[in-house]
Amino acid sequence: MYKVDPPPDPKEVAAIEARRNQEKEQQGLFFNVWTRGMRVDAEALNSQAEEKKLRKAKQQSEVAAYGTNQVQYDMVAQMLEKEQAERTHRLDKKMQEFRKQKQQLEKRRELDIWDSDPLWGEFPAHLGDNDPHWGPASLQCFSWEDLDRATCLRMQQEEFMHSLERPLQEQQQQQARVEENCADTLSEQLRLAMDLRATQLAKLEECCRKAIMSAKANSNKAQVAKMAKQQRHEHQHQRKANFVEIQNQITSDLLTESPQVAQNPMAPHRVLPYCWKGMTAEQRAAIRKVQEVQHHEKEAQRQTEQALDTKWESQPMCLAQAAMELEEQERELCAEFWWRVGSFDQWLAK
Repeated sequence: MYKVDPPPDPKEVAAIEARRNQEKEQQGLFFNVWTRGMRVDAEALNSQAEEKKLRKAKQQSEVAAYGTNQVQYDMVAQMLEKEQAERTHRLDKKMQEFRKQKQQLEKRRELDIWDSDPLWGEFPAHLGDNDPHWGPASLQCFSWEDLDRATCLRMQQEEFMHSLERPLQEQQQQQARVEENCADTLSEQLRLAMDLRATQLAKLEECCRKAIMSAKANSNKAQVAKMAKQQRHEHQHQRKANFVEIQNQITSDLLTESPQVAQNPMAPHRVLPYCWKGMTAEQRAAIRKVQEVQHHEKEAQRQTEQALDTKWESQPMCLAQAAMELEEQERELCAEFWWRVGSFDQWLAK
């Protein structure tokens, strides 16, 4: 007996199950009004966009503030460098003037190795009447000579230099005070200018922030309006598509019980699994008839096999009975043989 239903194909079973699930989902989309369209969380998306824009604006403001601080620091550094350069220049100038006035070549006290006659100036012309370097005949002083002339001239020169240096020093001190006052004034003006600039930058930053917030609010309103319009358009489009699909499903052969829908156009002996609605009464009757015929054939085959089995089961008993009969015949033949042998022996004995 052969089976009527072949083993199902796993791929075909999976395809049928997927199609069944898809049809259930489509029916849910068709007949459930609340789950027809896809919905997104617009508020969450808007909040994410707002957070991203705020974070970007904050970063830009931080970069702008950092740039402003850098400009201010650069200005202060340049002014400090300029003031330091001026102070160094004044110090060098004062040192040059000091060297020019106080460290002259004539007033040096160290030994000059470039002097060709160092010994000429070692002793003075005349130190007095009791000078041990000169004898009695050495005439050193004349009537027109003044022995203290060099000392007087030196003292006059020193006094003259002091008189010249005093107003110069006062002038330098006054100039230093004036420069210090100018530096203080400039630093105060710089501080005021920096404060004014910081105030202006703060006002500009506040104006920019207000402008950014206003532009952001306008942009958000425009985006919300655009999103609402897009959602209405998508809702209308989805609704129209759902109506068209429902109408197509209702008017098509998908929901009908016509067996011709499941007929495969490429293979008439096969059916389309996703359109097959079941067998007709004639097909079921034909299958039952074939099953009955196969059942009768199977029953006759079973009876034949059972008779053959019974015959095979009774064959050992027949063989045992035949063996017993053969053994009985063998015993009788043996008894007759020994009887004849005994009779022959008795005959020979006579």
